[in-house]
Amino acid sequence: MKRLLILEDGTVFEGIGFGADSSVTGEVVFTTSMTGYQETITDQSFNGQMITFTYPMVGNYGINRDDYESIAPTCKGVIVKEHARVASNWRNTMTLDEFLKRKGIPGISGIDTRMLTRKLRSVGTMRGSIIDVVQDVEHAFDQLKATVLPRDQVKQVSTTKPYPSPGIGRNVVVLDYGLKHSILRELSKRECNITVLPYNTDAQTILDLHPDGVMLTNGPGDPKDVPEAIETIQKIQGKVPIFGICLGHQLFALANGANTFKMKFGHRGLNHPVKEIATGKIDFTSQNHGYAVDERSIDPEKLFVTHIELNDGTVEGIRHRQFPAFTVQFHPDAAPGPHDALHLFDEFMELMDAWKEQV
Repeated sequence: MKRLLILEDGTVFEGIGFGADSSVTGEVVFTTSMTGYQETITDQSFNGQMITFTYPMVGNYGINRDDYESIAPTCKGVIVKEHARVASNWRNTMTLDEFLKRKGIPGISGIDTRMLTRKLRSVGTMRGSIIDVVQDVEHAFDQLKATVLPRDQVKQVSTTKPYPSPGIGRNVVVLDYGLKHSILRELSKRECNITVLPYNTDAQTILDLHPDGVMLTNGPGDPKDVPEAIETIQKIQGKVPIFGICLGHQLFALANGANTFKMKFGHRGLNHPVKEIATGKIDFTSQNHGYAVDERSIDPEKLFVTHIELNDGTVEGIRHRQFPAFTVQFHPDAAPGPHDALHLFDEFMELMDAWKEQV
């Protein structure tokens, strides 16, 4: 069945539909990942977004039970050059088409994703809709232009109730802003006793659990739309070690007086080079974000920059000068992607141990 992808600037792409039979509207973004489409689609940081894959073929190894980053993905759509209808892999349990149908996510294939990506790089991310060709295109454009994208994205993807992931080691509280399961996997590998809490949990509830450390997870949208989280971070920092990733990094910066800004087209992919300033070491990292910390707004008496992105010089890591707390913009859990930065989880373990000795 033919489908159309329309953009708010008037551009129309005609392609072939797969996945769910539905019309959707969202923010059109692109990822440069060459593999890991299952992890990408199920990453809650893509909430409300239509994902353009720059790699030309997607779906060739199907979907498996092990590579979910969430069970209920909330991206709006999938845009590819070529959709592989036949999946071949020993772990395969269903095709990408079957998976998207079950999750209610439409896809469109057969369009020029190179042209689309170049447009997004030039103009910036924009609103778009996937529609059937039988629809009134002019009316669909009017609806698209009138659409206001939601701002409660973290609320949509965060757990509503606390839940444990028992372990025998350090007691870690994970504040869920739209977490990737790979974060829990890395903490579990280190035998942490994990308690996952909703995004709007107050500081006293966290401290009453007597955690050895607090993890601030990744998540979707503008960090300024989550003022409750900023207030909580302000009240717990200095009382417990903190490690933040992606949105957690941005929220931590805001909690300490820095500012954030929306990027033109963001960082989404598995090949972003990041330099650790102290050592000069360069890691290739997995990233998925549309906002960044403004380096000019950082108070040098509170924070200092630890990592920068080599492509555009944006802030990729910060550390507090007085409190046991550090954050990074990239995903050290790296699912999918390189494992260059997994050592940061070990640094978090060491930070918690050092803090326990002090108190």
